[in-house]
Amino acid sequence: MQALVAISQITKKVFSGSPDFFPIKPMDYGRFLVILVGTGSAKVEQKYSAKMAAKWGVFSWLLHGSSSPLVDVFTQASADMVDFHISVVFRALHSEENYLRIQEDSLIGTDSSVDVATEENLNRLVEIGETLLKKPISRVNLKIGLSEPVKNGGTNKDALKRYGDNQSIFLSFDLVWIPKNGEKVDDGWFAKLLSDERKLRQLKSPCSYQA
Repeated sequence: MQALVAISQITKKVFSGSPDFFPIKPMDYGRFLVILVGTGSAKVEQKYSAKMAAKWGVFSWLLHGSSSPLVDVFTQASADMVDFHISVVFRALHSEENYLRIQEDSLIGTDSSVDVATEENLNRLVEIGETLLKKPISRVNLKIGLSEPVKNGGTNKDALKRYGDNQSIFLSFDLVWIPKNGEKVDDGWFAKLLSDERKLRQLKSPCSYQA
């Protein structure tokens, strides 16, 4: 949901004629670069079934084992709807290459839990993240609603390398690894990129002062 809010705020700024976004047009999504880094989910695990849920009462929906089915359903549905919506918009505007969703949907057990902060589990999450970078880029199939690997699209790591040299607007929602020369990219890196982008816009702006 944060992704849609961020995109809408940027679009509002463009509509209002903000000099920070000159000369970008509202539908110029080719100048946007959206990178969504998910926290992982147990979507593929399929730990719930219709047969199982048919026997649940109110309390079972709220708490089933160590999980909350009701919360899981709403959070997963929200994430899927946002991913689907953004994918449709970027594809309709021929800018699907500018939207990257990095998410691990095959977590199981404690790997998918957000409240297990043991050293063992944290180290395990690091391993999962490193493995995720090596996986192929995936995009949602608009016909079936499931993510599928992009043919000849390379890995997530390859995509982040390419984006590291891209002079586009970054909408950053999480700290991500951009393996440009091996360094870890933080807010300072994004700030520099945006600063360079602003300088470029100022040079092209008819309102800029030239000595």
